[in-house]
Amino acid sequence: MLDEITSSWNTADYLSVQADVTREKDCRTLVEAALEKFGRIDVMINNAGISMRALFEDVDLEVIRKLIDTNFWGTVYCSKYALPYLLKTRGSLVGVSSVAGYKGLPGRTGYSASKFAIHGLLEVIRIENMKKGLHVLIACPGFTASNIRNIALSKDGSSQGETPLDESKLMPAETVAGHICDAIEKRKNSLVLTTMGKMTVLLNKFFPKFMDGMVYNHMAKEADSPFK
Repeated sequence: MLDEITSSWNTADYLSVQADVTREKDCRTLVEAALEKFGRIDVMINNAGISMRALFEDVDLEVIRKLIDTNFWGTVYCSKYALPYLLKTRGSLVGVSSVAGYKGLPGRTGYSASKFAIHGLLEVIRIENMKKGLHVLIACPGFTASNIRNIALSKDGSSQGETPLDESKLMPAETVAGHICDAIEKRKNSLVLTTMGKMTVLLNKFFPKFMDGMVYNHMAKEADSPFK
């Protein structure tokens, strides 16, 4: 599956549009540009996002506002303007979320809040359009080898600068993309990747208090953890 996707990327006709997803006008322009070039929209994948690492008691509220504007409102804007065209094609609306949308991650207040909000948003859109043929997927990759932790915001809004995780041991972004494409083809409602991610979601349903401690201990082991 992944080989097929990679091959299609190499030969695909594509359009590049510069946009800031925190700006409603940019999101509308993005959708309109895609529609003008391709004539239809079959899939909208909301993947833009930023992270943070700081205790809630220490963080500047502007940091949380920036995460909500990017992660949540970016998804709202793009989904809103793509929806009419997705309904016409009975297409797929995708939100790339996180296990942090199922279980609050300490030190990631704004990140978890934005992901919980995305889950609620997309679930409602799915239910509202369940008789119209719209497919809605909430994809939660788990820890992925990417630059999101390098550019994560610290308590004052400055860039973290370096990742606290060993990126070489994480699932490659290309593999994640392959799983998401497969879930779109199968029109799945949800996708949770990695063993740790699946166990976190499952155990949290039945043992939430136990998982509070497990998540705390796991995140406290990070380099320069703010709550050791």
